[in-house]
Amino acid sequence: RVLDHFIKEARDTETALRGCKAGCGVTGTFVVPLTNVDFVVWEKKDTGLQALEVQSGLSLFGQALGAVRESVSRAAVQILIDNNKSNIHSLGQVLRSLHIQDLSLPPAPAVGDSVTRKVSSLSELLRVHTNFLRGKVRLL
Repeated sequence: RVLDHFIKEARDTETALRGCKAGCGVTGTFVVPLTNVDFVVWEKKDTGLQALEVQSGLSLFGQALGAVRESVSRAAVQILIDNNKSNIHSLGQVLRSLHIQDLSLPPAPAVGDSVTRKVSSLSELLRVHTNFLRGKVRLL
């Protein structure tokens, strides 16, 4: 239920900010994790590797949303971004409560490697975030 709540809030934010251009002030590109899942490969990974992948992805989203937060001037958008950042933090706490270790994260993967990609708009960032929650986080 908690994860469903976070997914719903991410989807609502995505919908609310889908066309946000004027006043959002978001420029630049953001590194995000890939959201596609090869179920055969995923199932062969042990829980520790799955957790590392999810935690690395959550860390990337936290960094990207932090950068967005700094560049946005509209208070309503800032509130939505802050809420999503808080949810990412809460997901980390949920993982810890499930005894999924908070593994020390390796340095952020290089852009263009096999686990990340770049996005250049707020709507794309939010869409990838929602898909990540619905995919890899739910599978973990």
